[in-house]
Amino acid sequence: MQTQDSSLPIIWTVSVTRLSSLLRDVTPEFDGRAQIDTINLGFEEAVTLIRERLRTEDCDVLLSAGANGEYLRNRIDKPLVLIQPDGFDLMQALARARRHSNRIGVVVYGTDLPAFTAFKQQFGLQIELRSYTNTEEARDLVAELIALGCGAIVGTGFISELAERLGVVGILMYSADSIRKSFQQAIDLARMLSAARSGPRRALAAKPADSKFSLRRLIGNSESTTVLRDQIRLYGASDRTVLVTGETGTGKELVAQALHGASARRSSPFVAVNCGAIAESLLESELFGYEEGAFTGSRRGGRVGLIEAANGGTLFLDEIGEMPLALQTRLLRVLEEREVLRVGSVRPTPVDVRVIAATHVELDARVADGRFRRDLYYRLNVLRIALAPLRERVDDIPLLLMNFLRAAGAGAMVLDGPAHALLQRHGWPGNLRELRNLAERLAVLAHAESPLSAITRPLLLRCAPELFGGAQTIAEPAGSLSNDTARLQAHALSSRVVRPDAASLQRALAAVGGSREKLADQLGVSRTTLWRWLRERSLG
Repeated sequence: MQTQDSSLPIIWTVSVTRLSSLLRDVTPEFDGRAQIDTINLGFEEAVTLIRERLRTEDCDVLLSAGANGEYLRNRIDKPLVLIQPDGFDLMQALARARRHSNRIGVVVYGTDLPAFTAFKQQFGLQIELRSYTNTEEARDLVAELIALGCGAIVGTGFISELAERLGVVGILMYSADSIRKSFQQAIDLARMLSAARSGPRRALAAKPADSKFSLRRLIGNSESTTVLRDQIRLYGASDRTVLVTGETGTGKELVAQALHGASARRSSPFVAVNCGAIAESLLESELFGYEEGAFTGSRRGGRVGLIEAANGGTLFLDEIGEMPLALQTRLLRVLEEREVLRVGSVRPTPVDVRVIAATHVELDARVADGRFRRDLYYRLNVLRIALAPLRERVDDIPLLLMNFLRAAGAGAMVLDGPAHALLQRHGWPGNLRELRNLAERLAVLAHAESPLSAITRPLLLRCAPELFGGAQTIAEPAGSLSNDTARLQAHALSSRVVRPDAASLQRALAAVGGSREKLADQLGVSRTTLWRWLRERSLG
């Protein structure tokens, strides 16, 4: 039997149905980086097995998805990473579903997709969107969609299998890329927790290279980026608490790292904690540590908490707005008294940490409705950095995109004028994270279609259709795309089999002054394909 490396993170994936198969396909890519064990069970069966195994085995992080993941999060005291599909995953799933049915159902867990309604209206697609919070509700929704005539249903593994049982096509909305990203998040979280538990000395020895904390990583020449770098130089010289605010994906942790690198603490530990990624029941012991015998199952000798692990350095509290009220009181004591009280201890331990907190929610609003302590809010909000969303710093997009492309392994590429204009008009709801995602897609195409040296508007249509419509896109200039052209783009995106009707083709051709080349570019199809459509519709 092969001996496993005990220094590797231990990750248990918990899934049912089709997601299990996708996880098995991706798991071998992480051999040598983590010990990954697959549990092909869901809900209460999974909880029972995990609790039983944890009596004799250890696990650093759980990895799951959808309702099954949320069920585990509330019942297992282990950090859990949820697999999250992105917009490109959904587009690919819809394209597959369209091959089977013109009427499609989409069932997501938890919340609706606000931008999805606008996207559906923009392209005139017959898609019914539903969301569920438990398995019984999911069964009712799938039955309802089938009754409405949906011949294909897109959703989680549970939803897609449920659809198949009821006689329609079920399409899994996750992709291999989503699985890879989730594995990487789980590995990063496990390593961070492991380093912190080993105490401040190991955390110091294992700190990343100084380049991780360099201001040079804040790329861009826009006014807001220039002001941001100046703020970081100024605040880095201070030891006061900083609150970083901004939308999701604006780079709050990058700013926190740069503040650490600009401070006198740069050679000491930088410990990052996502307050929303660790179960509430586990967060207290992870942050503050515990004494031996503090609770059933506690480790012999106790454990150093993340706050103590950051002693002498910087503690970054991401998503501080998600911290439970009870722990907010304890954190306030750390900030005011500069000491930490481990769980089960009566003797406080002095700590010297600089705290940087970040949030994408309005903390003052949470203070007003009683979900965040007012005294802690004022204690955190000493120095404040408000990050501009990407749509307000569009001049930075070319530099950022080229940097992300290099990081993704793509060669030198140029951005032509129409593509540049399109990127500047897009609303970028995912901010830097969305732009990096686009760069990774372009890098894949660059390798597959080498040589690929130019980023053009048709290329963007192929790999990022969300740039061409939806509530988060700034309106294009009048006359740039007719309604018929936009509708035809939907045909090109959602089905390569269903062709536009003659009337739509005629109007779209007239809108571009009869230029077949221009219409082909706008539709994202070859001129040969367009010529064939025109000929078959007797318009050529």
